[in-house]
Amino acid sequence: MAREKGTCEFCARYVLDEETETYVCDVSMDEDEYMKFLQGWSDCPYFMLDDEYKIVRKQI
Repeated sequence: MAREKGTCEFCARYVLDEETETYVCDVSMDEDEYMKFLQGWSDCPYFMLDDEYKIVRKQI
């Protein structure tokens, strides 16, 4: 989804679906956005870096 800013694997919205045991995008998209996603969005507007150290930096 987010090919210029990063990849889905680095996005905070890319979560594990415990039922299917696969990773999925957790963004609720409308039909047009989903078609863009399938065609390969070059810059995903929903990309949010999964920065697990963000809280630690605030404490320093």
